[in-house]
Amino acid sequence: MAEKTLFQKIADREVPADIVYEDDVAVAFRDIDPVAPVHVLCIPRKPIPRADAVEPEDEPIVGHLFTVARKVAAQEGLEDYRLVVNCGEKAGQTVFHLHVHLIGGRDLGNMTSG
Repeated sequence: MAEKTLFQKIADREVPADIVYEDDVAVAFRDIDPVAPVHVLCIPRKPIPRADAVEPEDEPIVGHLFTVARKVAAQEGLEDYRLVVNCGEKAGQTVFHLHVHLIGGRDLGNMTSG
């Protein structure tokens, strides 16, 4: 069995974190190096290493991460926020456990149109 990632250890409560939401499928906790007043990581309990490792049977889990992000955003009082998923080292992924960054609480500018 592969060694647990830091995020898996957080989900398993082996490493402390500021957990703001959890259920049977996902855990959300504050980023230790936030880029905005609200910066929460939403992770699946299932250890999926990267976005490109998601299998068809993982689709309900991935969809659930977006529902968790919406719930946490509401809990944090955010109307506008950004969701980011990095896939791979060159894209900025440093922990190889799928996670969605929920970022808000300040003007985030416009990186892309839409």
